[in-house]
Amino acid sequence: MKIQFQKLHPFAKLPAYQTLGAAGFDFSCIEDVELKSGEVSLVSTGLAVQIPEGYELQIRARSGLSAKFGIFLVNGVGTIDSDYRGEIKIIMSTCKPGSIFLKAGDRIAQGVVAKVERAEVALVAVLDETERAEGGFGSTGRV
Repeated sequence: MKIQFQKLHPFAKLPAYQTLGAAGFDFSCIEDVELKSGEVSLVSTGLAVQIPEGYELQIRARSGLSAKFGIFLVNGVGTIDSDYRGEIKIIMSTCKPGSIFLKAGDRIAQGVVAKVERAEVALVAVLDETERAEGGFGSTGRV
């Protein structure tokens, strides 16, 4: 599969897989950024993407940044749809007190390509019964 990227900024870096077994390719930021605890930042990659129909590009946190600096993606996992052509921006924050500084060119997030199915949405009066039924968090006896 080919994923096509367009550079929207001269400093934008093409995402790259860091190892042969890596599931995701890393995105880099194009400018210095200060992430402040409790604040949301839109971090620019300077890239746009063309994803084949029937696929999405999932944007995920980099585990090293999360473990070392408390950096997380505010929306958990972001989705870039196949028909989106705007700039890829990463919605980031930190849970550590104070500020974390990212430098232009730092790897800030990873992208994973995933197949998606379109569902037929239907309204019904009653759902099929299951053994679990309405049991929610912790209802199976496991944490």
